[in-house]
Amino acid sequence: MAEAADFQGTSPSPARRWMRRTAALLASAPLLAGLLQLPAAPAADAAGQTSARAASGSRTVTVALDSLSPSAPTEGDTLTVSGTVTNNGKQAVTDAHVDLRVGPELTTRSAIDTAAKRTGYVPGADGTAIGGSFTQEFAKLTPGVGERFSISVPVDDLDLGGSGVYQLGVSLSGETAAQPWEQVLGIERTFLPWQPDEADARTRTTVLWPLVSTAHMTAETGSNEQQTPVFLNDDLAKEIAPGGRLEQLVSLGKDLDVTWVIDPDLLASVDAMTRGYRVQGEGETPTAGTRQAVAKQWLADLQKAVADKEVVALPFADPDLASLAHNGTDVTGSLSQFKAATDVAATTVKTVLHVTPSTDFAWPVDGAVDPSIVKVATSAGADKVIARSDSLEETSGLPYTPSAARPIGGGTTAVVADARLSTAFQGDLTKASANTLAVQKFLAQSLALNLQTNQQRSIVIAPQRMPTASQARAMAEAVTALQAGTWTEAQELTAAARAKPDPGATTNVASTSDYPSSLRKQELPRSAFEQIAQTQDKLDSFKVILTQQSRVVTPFGRAINREMSTSWRGLATEAQGYRDGVESYLDDLSEGVTLIDKSETKLSGRSATIPVTVQNNLVQGVDNLVLRLTSTSPTRLEIDGKAYDEQPVAVSGGHSQSVKFTTSANANGRVTVYAQLFTKDGHAYGAPVRFDVKVTEITATVMLVIGGGVLLLVLAGFRMYTQRKRAAAREADGDAPETADEPDDGPQNPESPEHRLREESGARPGAGAPEQPSDPTPDTPAENADPSGTGERVDR
Repeated sequence: MAEAADFQGTSPSPARRWMRRTAALLASAPLLAGLLQLPAAPAADAAGQTSARAASGSRTVTVALDSLSPSAPTEGDTLTVSGTVTNNGKQAVTDAHVDLRVGPELTTRSAIDTAAKRTGYVPGADGTAIGGSFTQEFAKLTPGVGERFSISVPVDDLDLGGSGVYQLGVSLSGETAAQPWEQVLGIERTFLPWQPDEADARTRTTVLWPLVSTAHMTAETGSNEQQTPVFLNDDLAKEIAPGGRLEQLVSLGKDLDVTWVIDPDLLASVDAMTRGYRVQGEGETPTAGTRQAVAKQWLADLQKAVADKEVVALPFADPDLASLAHNGTDVTGSLSQFKAATDVAATTVKTVLHVTPSTDFAWPVDGAVDPSIVKVATSAGADKVIARSDSLEETSGLPYTPSAARPIGGGTTAVVADARLSTAFQGDLTKASANTLAVQKFLAQSLALNLQTNQQRSIVIAPQRMPTASQARAMAEAVTALQAGTWTEAQELTAAARAKPDPGATTNVASTSDYPSSLRKQELPRSAFEQIAQTQDKLDSFKVILTQQSRVVTPFGRAINREMSTSWRGLATEAQGYRDGVESYLDDLSEGVTLIDKSETKLSGRSATIPVTVQNNLVQGVDNLVLRLTSTSPTRLEIDGKAYDEQPVAVSGGHSQSVKFTTSANANGRVTVYAQLFTKDGHAYGAPVRFDVKVTEITATVMLVIGGGVLLLVLAGFRMYTQRKRAAAREADGDAPETADEPDDGPQNPESPEHRLREESGARPGAGAPEQPSDPTPDTPAENADPSGTGERVDR
């Protein structure tokens, strides 16, 4: 990015430039006079020897600068610098003392970068020690032992010049047995922004304060009315608990004039925790979550923090725009998923935080853009893209950093964040020394940017998406100092986007081939978007049969949004596992509506009814299903007179339903039959059930055999009937003499059972049973024992 830092002679004003040049000439006059009186070569040799001797042990001692207060002093302040010095050598350091060194003014932003990279002591470049009473002495520094120091000095005694950024060094000097002369054995340098008066034109500065986390909720919910959500783990509870990363961002950000940039998924997840949640564990059954109170407190604190503040809502789950642009646009439905994530964002934020957010901004990873990313970013309605200056580099040679807003065509505005300020708080800032250096460098860059020109500009600072707790503390400290300073004023992001663009600023977006390879390696692959599309297709097929679609569509829709999240960058294995988990759970639910397997069915006859059972293991009822039964051999077995038949199906939750089909057989043999569920729009649902039907047709020969058997039974019954009637007739006529036609019973055995039975009943051999008064009157006349004549009808 072109800036004043890279152009000599650019300074806040002509008067300041004249004063600095005059001071430089006056300071150099004695030196020039001395050089004219001495041989050039010996002087150079002496200076080189002195420099080498002074810097020979400048890395023996580590100097840690733990605090510098105030960060941006003004006239009348007292500067206090404290920290630790540690002897890393093998010999003790004697006659040690810590000094403050005010170095030269750094008039460019590049000069600040260069000074920050230097390590060892460089005579001249690191200034001279203030000395006097502003020195802290140590008789001896023992190897490996750290010693605390603290030096306070009135700012007026630092002899600072006009407004600007000054290098401030903290050095330790001393002697060792091996090198018994005083030398600088360790130094740490930082920066002192000095703007005692109000700046001629304050820089309007927008600081984004991101509340973004990783994906925590799964697609799984409880079967109860509240649909208790299931979380991957309980890590979110740790982030929002006191001292956690997200808790720190809220507690620190509430007192700052910042623009809150929030992922609605984070709000939805914490809000779900407040009503009860479950957490996946090592076992199959999730365990109950216990941090409801923490979730309620965090949301309450956030609601207070964002009241009357600008809130920008990212699309739900913060989709990875670059991954989508480079790998997903050719996959059907991917852009629709992004649109759905955008549509639900505002509703979620408004419901949870009770504020109306802006949804006009898209924020690609690290602000890296190319034409395809801009096209995707604006496809869902956003007309502003948050880019970064190391992606949209200046090529016009401007001697200053231009305002953030840049029209890039098609009605789209690129809001270009300053790369140096936006990346100031990356890395490990858990140590106080790292924190202090980051804060001072940030302030120095901000002041140097302001001093580039008297023209007022709008600058945007977009830090990393998920700062750690220590990074958040450093950010808050720097922003607090910045907003209390004399060269900037806070501004909302929407105002920065509306600011008048600098006519000389670049508006050309880099080509796709220039997209950083380091970022491209972390993108979601095409296969991820293909799996997302596959899961969506399954969800579309499943939801049409449900009587309460929202119980499934909402949790799965949001889970699919999470599969596209930026937070999966660098976590390819975890991202794949999450996608597999969502799809697997959807498969399990879909398989809850299924056909019960059938064994072979036997049909004995020309027609029969075949039942097929549909089982619904879901909590809710299913409808809009059609069950089709198909015969593979309709010439042998027909289903309701044709090759197949269909019947609608509706099954209540937790129940099963039998559907009956009428079949007819035309021939003997085994026929394979398929039962298959379909949705009403004709898509097959679930796996088919295959079973065999064994048909046994009844032939003419079998019918004759059966008919003959029936005839014999009838004749046997008729004979028995006539015999009884004859016996009854003889009894009615009295003791008629036996005729030759009646058989002689012969002598009776008095001991036989038959004889005893006859004696007890009063019947004689050959006679019928005695008539009883209750016996009914015979309904037929006395039989004629003679054979029936030809053609005579016999009543039966």
